Amino acid sequence: MQKNINVGLIGAGTVGSGVYKVLKKNFSEIYKKTGKKIIIFALAEKDINRAKEIAGDEVIILEDAFDLVSHKDIHIVVELIGGIGISKDLVVEAIKNKKHVVTANKALIAIHGEELVMLANKHNVNLAYEAAVAGGIPIIKSVREGLAGNKIEWIVGILNGTTNYILTEMKENNLAFDVALKQAQELGFAEADPTFDIEGVDAAHKITILASIAFGIPINYEATHVEGISSLDQKDIIYAEELGYKIKLLGITKHNNDSVELRVHPTLIPEKRLVANVDGPMNAVLVQGNMVGPTLYYGAGAGSDPTASAVVADIIDLSRNLESNNTTLIPILGFTSNEIKAKKILSIEDINSEFYLRLSMNNESGVLAKITQVFAQHSISIDAMVQKEIQEDDKVVDIILVTSIMIEKDVNKIINEIEALPETKNKVVKLRIEQLNR
Repeated sequence: MQKNINVGLIGAGTVGSGVYKVLKKNFSEIYKKTGKKIIIFALAEKDINRAKEIAGDEVIILEDAFDLVSHKDIHIVVELIGGIGISKDLVVEAIKNKKHVVTANKALIAIHGEELVMLANKHNVNLAYEAAVAGGIPIIKSVREGLAGNKIEWIVGILNGTTNYILTEMKENNLAFDVALKQAQELGFAEADPTFDIEGVDAAHKITILASIAFGIPINYEATHVEGISSLDQKDIIYAEELGYKIKLLGITKHNNDSVELRVHPTLIPEKRLVANVDGPMNAVLVQGNMVGPTLYYGAGAGSDPTASAVVADIIDLSRNLESNNTTLIPILGFTSNEIKAKKILSIEDINSEFYLRLSMNNESGVLAKITQVFAQHSISIDAMVQKEIQEDDKVVDIILVTSIMIEKDVNKIINEIEALPETKNKVVKLRIEQLNR
């Protein structure tokens, strides 16, 4: 039995330093669970001083990461530099050198996952990516392995801690979006350039990966519909709460016969749902299986120790199987390779949902009648209608509507007709509603 497992670590940043810390601090605990000594054998980092601060003289320090991925004594390569440029080249080179790879790089998996999985299968090595989705929450293993006996019907997740923190502050402390974002940056929850977070890209990478392992479809980030929270008005958070909802940025994927929904956008969910009460920078994923029903996974979605915990879990899994001739007993995407089949990804206009609409109208008699007439002409019912306080010197009023379940392209037609009314002052605000009870 192979007793020593040599790990090559690429990147000594927040997560890389966390991985070194976890493996060192929990060395004896890991040995008890694996019967093997798992050590950082080499560390590739351009900043040599930072690498020495973390590892001292205990490991080989390399400036060129390509020297690491080809090193004959390394069994597992851990890629933690992020991005989809050199990180992809390094992972490809590692696989070709028959190294098993662990990564926390959600963009890499979401955009190039198909190519990398096929390459890993070709060279009979494994590609592990638990830390790429929801940080320290073991959601990949839960969906791919723990729920393997189920047909997954849908997955809904709060997958980005930055946006969840911002939305929490907008609701709890009545902050405007820009103020909440600045506060998140000052506290280290948001990057100096928060675009990937606030525009939904980060969450889209993650839900794309989850959709693949849930439904056995190719990883297809380009087909994912993505909306962020940067244009969300604080008043809609207040109005939603008055209606019994909270607004969260959700990654949503659903299996509908031969088609799949794959989308990220701000969503109203009933405040009584557990996932609606996940606040601050935390993540949560709700998975609906046909046998087990709904299961909820909650925890830290980012940070050094939680993400490192997920990386080390992958290292342990690979270490347990290293002496086996077949190290891919669990398929990388959860389905056997010949069962990964493309399915139609529904356009956002073809999804069915309830909708929250905010109309800004002139405060004139007959306005409500005109609005209800538009809905009646399309045979769409209104489940709730609330007229808010008058604004702008008694001239403009907000009218809030909640629709029954309808196809999005139909609600868009209604919105176009309402916006064409002379009494309409601004664009109609449209947000989708998910009840999460079916």
